[in-house]
Amino acid sequence: MKAFDIALKDMTRSFRSTFAVIFMFGVPLLVTGMFYFMFGNIADEGGFTLPKTQVVIANLDEGGPKFQVNPKNIPGGKEADSMGDLIVSILQSEDMADLIEITLVPSAETARTAVDNQESQVAIIIPTDFSHQFADVDGKAVIEFYQDPTLTLGPAIMRSILNRFMDGMSGVKIAVNFFVDEAEPEQLFLTGQVVDQYLEVSLAENDDPEVELLDVRNPVDGQKNDAAENQNLLLSIIGPIMGGMMVFYAYYTGTSTAQSILKEEEERTLPRLFTTPTSQATILTGKFLSVFMTVSVQIIVLLIAAHLIFGIEWGGFASVALMAIGIIVSASSFGVFVNSFLKDTKQGGVLFGGILTVTGMMGMIKIFAMNSAIANKMGDTISLLVPQGWAIRGLMQAMGGESFNNVALTVLVSFLWSAAFFAIGVWRFNRRYT
Repeated sequence: MKAFDIALKDMTRSFRSTFAVIFMFGVPLLVTGMFYFMFGNIADEGGFTLPKTQVVIANLDEGGPKFQVNPKNIPGGKEADSMGDLIVSILQSEDMADLIEITLVPSAETARTAVDNQESQVAIIIPTDFSHQFADVDGKAVIEFYQDPTLTLGPAIMRSILNRFMDGMSGVKIAVNFFVDEAEPEQLFLTGQVVDQYLEVSLAENDDPEVELLDVRNPVDGQKNDAAENQNLLLSIIGPIMGGMMVFYAYYTGTSTAQSILKEEEERTLPRLFTTPTSQATILTGKFLSVFMTVSVQIIVLLIAAHLIFGIEWGGFASVALMAIGIIVSASSFGVFVNSFLKDTKQGGVLFGGILTVTGMMGMIKIFAMNSAIANKMGDTISLLVPQGWAIRGLMQAMGGESFNNVALTVLVSFLWSAAFFAIGVWRFNRRYT
């Protein structure tokens, strides 16, 4: 109980500091608000319209045995003599014209050169035996996808379209293989009908291929309108930024609050406190507890405020609660750990301007370069070398709707970091005051 009284007193003193309150709550919300209004204005002006992806296709497919596709199963009623022709017809349909601009070339070399010269963003090369491989029960039909490595959004859209198309065509092959295995010999002539029936309910004959080939998500109320779509896209940008700011400044709060131990040591109030009947262990426990309590208030207030002000959805309650606990424990233990290495508060400037800034930025790599494939890889490697990276990872998993088990695994790793930080910090402080 005595430790809790000490913690409550220290926490109250922290919240009496205008500077501390601004850093804990004002700065994260103001930075997020700046991005909110900036991107909100772009959305209102229609700035979120995606540019067309320039695609060059080298269709070298020579066709395959017994390849037939009913023209009614292809957008526009076009004919296709090969799987390559079918793919080209789908991509050249009017429904895809708003997303991609197709150019046909005669060779694979020409297609790759167009990308290398930045005349096109993506090259799709369909090999000569594509239809043969598709028709072969044991064959493997492969398309070469060649992209400009400096681009991400356009190629990602094109890759998504191709993946969904090929998944649908794989269904055709699976259906045929199953029919051949189960049908009587005299029924094999019906294989063509199986293909046609499958295509009649697949994306190949859909009146709007764009709907089938892209993962289009409507607002919760099911009413698709520009304002709602812009708002959803806006929140998908603002949400991670707010989360990143919350984690970044939580570590500042944990470190600055733990620094009160050094401050009281310099003011000689801590040594006098050690002379009272209250044990040293109880006093230090109270000091450490105040760090956890202060960061807890900060995280809870920011989660609620961001939801109310910006409409950010953090995810399922259980995942968000676990993620928040992970951030609180990690930021607090990190603050205790770092301060245990400082001789006095004068070294705090180097700490705040150096260590916290560098580790915080490393942890947020994935947030500030979300559309970069390279940044995503760095976010899965380099950012996980610092505790902030694991906190961000758990946050993104919760916001992305990943399973509770995935979030729990990330938080568990964060707890392991925290346990090590806290154990070392407590050990060093006990040695210091023993």
